[in-house]
Amino acid sequence: MAVGKRVLITGVSGQIGGVVHEALVGEHDVSGIDIRKADGFESTVADMTDLEAIQSAFEGIDTVIDLANSPQGNLPWHATYRNNIPAIYNALEAAKRARVKRVIFASSNRASENYELDQPYSNICAGDYTGLEPGKFPMVTPDMPVRPSGPYGIAKAMGEAAGRYFSDRHGLSVICLRFGTVRPDSKPANVRHFATIFSHRDLAHLVERCVVAPDSLRFATFFGVSNNTWRFWDISNAKELVGFDPQDNMETYRAGFQG
Repeated sequence: MAVGKRVLITGVSGQIGGVVHEALVGEHDVSGIDIRKADGFESTVADMTDLEAIQSAFEGIDTVIDLANSPQGNLPWHATYRNNIPAIYNALEAAKRARVKRVIFASSNRASENYELDQPYSNICAGDYTGLEPGKFPMVTPDMPVRPSGPYGIAKAMGEAAGRYFSDRHGLSVICLRFGTVRPDSKPANVRHFATIFSHRDLAHLVERCVVAPDSLRFATFFGVSNNTWRFWDISNAKELVGFDPQDNMETYRAGFQG
């Protein structure tokens, strides 16, 4: 029988929702909500943009993992405004109403992606490591100003700001996770991915560490990325505060890579 936290995963039918559900279901009492039915476990079918329709799913929950959005990084503004922004806000508002203790918000590296316009990140993303040593250049840290790369990233940055508000004013513990590149096979498809991929195993580990993190952690923003040799996002605060210890390194796939 599952023990631990009562966890609700929004967007549970998506790729990341499936990874997170599989990781948590053995240790926690896990339910889900999505606009489409999930297979094989308890879930609510509802649209996250309809606050009243989703509210009942949040009742009695300890921790919400908010993954519900249209995931396309190039999402146009009208779709972001119609779907992603209200879905993010509604997850926080429903959690507040239901007296949920913690919301883990799936933010994105898109909230800070425009740092990749600068050196050395632009070269790293292009696969040009000339004159660079891994770990010997300044990292992009979670406390640097947001630099979203488009409407999708703007919505994620807004979600982080909303999370801070709900933490400060309503007592929610909110942890924002800026996920790196998540692919079905956790393998690089282009040279940028050698720096940015977040494997399924490491993603599940970070989310689990956030679920069981102490109640004293009231607000935090963490980058989610595997232990890639050429990563340029700083994960030191996630290591210190929740014990994040990623294991996978995309250099495993460097030999013979054709991207």
